[in-house]
Amino acid sequence: MKNRAEKITPATEAAQAVKAYLRMHRAQILNDGEFLATLLPERFVGVGNIGDFQRHVIDKLQAENAALKAERDGLRRDSDRATLTREGVRKLVLDLIEARNFEKTIAVATESAGFLEVDRVALGVESADDTQIDCPGMCLLPPGLTDQLIERDAAGALIKGRVHPALFWHEDDSIQSVAMFRLNIGPSAPEALFAVGSADSSRFDDESETREIAYFVRALERTIRAWLDLPTN
Repeated sequence: MKNRAEKITPATEAAQAVKAYLRMHRAQILNDGEFLATLLPERFVGVGNIGDFQRHVIDKLQAENAALKAERDGLRRDSDRATLTREGVRKLVLDLIEARNFEKTIAVATESAGFLEVDRVALGVESADDTQIDCPGMCLLPPGLTDQLIERDAAGALIKGRVHPALFWHEDDSIQSVAMFRLNIGPSAPEALFAVGSADSSRFDDESETREIAYFVRALERTIRAWLDLPTN
């Protein structure tokens, strides 16, 4: 019994003929920008009749290269900032160790913005008293606010987007992102948190930076606990 050749449909024959033509006339096709734009419309979104295909390709590659360079520079800036934050945290921890009194310890925290590469810092303590704290960088918070902002089993939280300035910084409405950290000072101490704010909405996207700041917060809470002679949780 003879094997019969596989029957080829007219559509398949036409497709094979087109492929053969493309292979035989590759150089000519590469110089036909309009034809290539028809074959590859996803590469030429919004482009009509391409008179100079080579110029178009060069422009497109230059744009893509510029975008990649901008992304690389952004990553480099993030890396540099993370390094600066790490070095700043080390300096702050040493300052906490060298603090001679409780007031100096608080000052290390409230004056730490530059070392943490942020625009604002705040040390908030919950209190039912309406008395104002005459200390830059410190503020009184209404009872229960810490649990509203940070889940009980979480060490920190991140707020993206515009943050109401009255929450921590009464005279600054430029803050676009805030990272907050719970201060576990002791079971008999009021709830407290440490907040850092930035006008950059993407400031705390790098988790390694946030961990560095959290490390400083852990050192701060232990130092406060030691000065107040409070037991651990």
